[in-house]
Amino acid sequence: MIPKLIADARKIVFKFGSNTLADKEGKINTFFLDELAEQTAALMKKGKQIVIVSSGAQVAGTSTMGKWARKRDIHYRQALCAVGQVELMGAWRRAFEKYSIHIAQILLTRDDFGDSNRTLNMRNTLFTLVDEGIIPIINENDTVSVEEIKIGENDTLAAQSAILWSADLLILFSDIDGLYNKNPKEFPDAELVPIVNDIAEIRKSIAIGGTNNFGTGGIATKLLAAEQALPYGIPTIIAHGGKPRMLEALAAGKQQGTAFLVS
Repeated sequence: MIPKLIADARKIVFKFGSNTLADKEGKINTFFLDELAEQTAALMKKGKQIVIVSSGAQVAGTSTMGKWARKRDIHYRQALCAVGQVELMGAWRRAFEKYSIHIAQILLTRDDFGDSNRTLNMRNTLFTLVDEGIIPIINENDTVSVEEIKIGENDTLAAQSAILWSADLLILFSDIDGLYNKNPKEFPDAELVPIVNDIAEIRKSIAIGGTNNFGTGGIATKLLAAEQALPYGIPTIIAHGGKPRMLEALAAGKQQGTAFLVS
């Protein structure tokens, strides 16, 4: 099912969390970005249009400003994101420039999706960038976001961006292979759920655990993202972002994942 979803989709949103983007030392994984850029460029040559929702500003900020790593004050956290966003976008730019692909930064807050004028401008900008062969890199504007205006985490942002852009497919890359009936990191007998047709029904048969080390989201937020996207006709995939050449593997049916299908 996953290869067919990818083959049939023209407009695809990729979402990468901090867990996927960070290496073992907590820094931006440039090898991962280089490999991803190569695979993405190949998809674009086949006529695919790509939008990327990327976490990682705080990770990049912490690795750059190590002396602030232990500071939990909200102002320092926002300052870390301000520093880190520059580093993050620089890493994305360097990865894609090898293939003569430009990127563009879009930073959003929850208020942006609640204002019709901003929403129209966001949509027009997305369409213009993509039509010109530029990859928009979307992230929440952590520097100005506080609890009252935060979108929450980037799974939700990815779903809202996919809806805004009228995407054909949303792929949420995580550090696990997909949706399991229970946490595979704790239970060796956990079973992958390859296809979901009814999220409300699947919730009754799975155990949802906590969040991951770097990311603010867990499997629960990915289920919510799928629930948001599906009513707009956007199938959603959860897959492991850390596997070798995962885009090619998913498209070829050589990597497993979970596909949430439009009913």
